[in-house]
Amino acid sequence: MSHYYRLVVSCPDRVGIVSRVSGFIAGHGGSITEASQHSDLETGRFFMRYEILAGSIGMPPETLREAFAPIAEEFDMTWALTDTRQRPRVVLMVSKESHCLVDLLYRWSTGEFDCEIAAVVSNHETMRGLVVWHGIPYHHVPIPPDEKQAAFAAVEQRVEELRADCIVLARYMQILPPALCERYAGRVINIHHSFLPSFAGARPYHQAYERGVKLIGATCHYVTAELDAGPIIEQDIHRVSHCHTPDDLVRFGRDVEKAVLARGLRWHLEDRVLIHGNKTVVFA
Repeated sequence: MSHYYRLVVSCPDRVGIVSRVSGFIAGHGGSITEASQHSDLETGRFFMRYEILAGSIGMPPETLREAFAPIAEEFDMTWALTDTRQRPRVVLMVSKESHCLVDLLYRWSTGEFDCEIAAVVSNHETMRGLVVWHGIPYHHVPIPPDEKQAAFAAVEQRVEELRADCIVLARYMQILPPALCERYAGRVINIHHSFLPSFAGARPYHQAYERGVKLIGATCHYVTAELDAGPIIEQDIHRVSHCHTPDDLVRFGRDVEKAVLARGLRWHLEDRVLIHGNKTVVFA
């Protein structure tokens, strides 16, 4: 597999950014294999993502970061340079529903996700056999209704011990406390079984059925302290009609949820998602 550096930039828009950055890379012999840019005309913000063939540039990422820092300061950039040899550590969290977890584990086992799944954390024992069969550690941390604060302190400690770079709520039917959301801001990905902002909270398919909608959907988004209101990464839909029951909507929805979560996670792992306030720029 080829080895790349990924440069991701957000900064105030002005003339000369692309020229300056691409000239810097070319000046060090770097070969840009993929380039994406976007100017937000309303906010005056510029976004950029470059993939650079690591072998062409002839220096380790630490040295490259040091060399690029003056340009970042000149243009007031928020930026990151990642090395694809450093595989992100992902912690999956799940409750009792298996469809998203099964799909993620299958995709990971076939090499679709370039990451290390450090562990699965669950508030139930239901998925232990499946996870252990994949050779992944399984941590059962119950969340008693009357002891949630202590339980989530244990969850946070476990996640910290696992050195998680990214947390994926693969139908983890618990609301994370604000402190945990803030600590891992931009690194906790959730799948909500609704086309947000419609039908937030519990039982969204039943809400949709009662409303008589003709489209249902799923939303992959970053988790914030505000329930189901974080920056959206990806969404998709499925058409329904008056003939379909709530159970049909749930069945259709599972297929959409799996695909949407997989795309959102893959784009996050590939540094394709740039957060801008409560929105995202996705170079998919």
